Amino acid sequence: MFRDLLTRGWRGGTIGFGAAQIGGDHAFWPGEAPFVARATPARQAEFAAGRAAARQALRAVGLVPFAIPMRADRAPVWPAGIVGSITHHDGQCLAVATRRRIAAGLGLDLEPLDPLAPDLAFEITTAAERTWLSGQPEDLRGVLARVVFSAKEASYKALYPQTGEVVGFDAMEIRPDLALGRFTATLNRRFGRYPMGQRLIGQIRVENGLVCTLLALTPPTEHGGAGAEHGGAGAGLDEMEMQCFHAAGD
Repeated sequence: MFRDLLTRGWRGGTIGFGAAQIGGDHAFWPGEAPFVARATPARQAEFAAGRAAARQALRAVGLVPFAIPMRADRAPVWPAGIVGSITHHDGQCLAVATRRRIAAGLGLDLEPLDPLAPDLAFEITTAAERTWLSGQPEDLRGVLARVVFSAKEASYKALYPQTGEVVGFDAMEIRPDLALGRFTATLNRRFGRYPMGQRLIGQIRVENGLVCTLLALTPPTEHGGAGAEHGGAGAGLDEMEMQCFHAAGD
């Protein structure tokens, strides 16, 4: 599942992708075990698999794998000069990693492509998003709400290191486009150097009943300002597409 993202990778090899099954023979590296010493066996297995996927992602871009401990806020501690993200669902862990000069942040999320319950959909959406959802086919609204949720999770993971602040679901507005395999996240507040009104371009991949979303932040341009678009791993917007997602669908 999503193995083609690992084998084909991001065009140019700039962002590495890794995958690991929870419950496999994944050993802790020195310094990692203490962070989950009091956790349940299931959580320990999840942690070990996530780190195995992360090291695979590092190797995929020619980086030496390292131990990846955990901060007090549960965020992974990546090696100096590296950004990455780990996600897991139903026994599977995925990870992405790259050099900080390639991306200012990475956010990856994996979710079941099940309709989101109406009460949860109301909780995670803004008024504008609910208006947009109401204009979609009724039988797709729950699924699209799930995609919105996943895109917010991926975007938040990419942006969180900019401020270290916990924010609500109203911190950004998502517009998914499944036909193009991408989403736009418009910020409703400032995240460090990313101003309110900034539009970030992320990617969506749907496969085998799962949705995977990814946001790769490029450093904001000096004259970016509100309304400018960022996302992916290149200098120009045409070069900032998540090529591994597109290639995998060829």
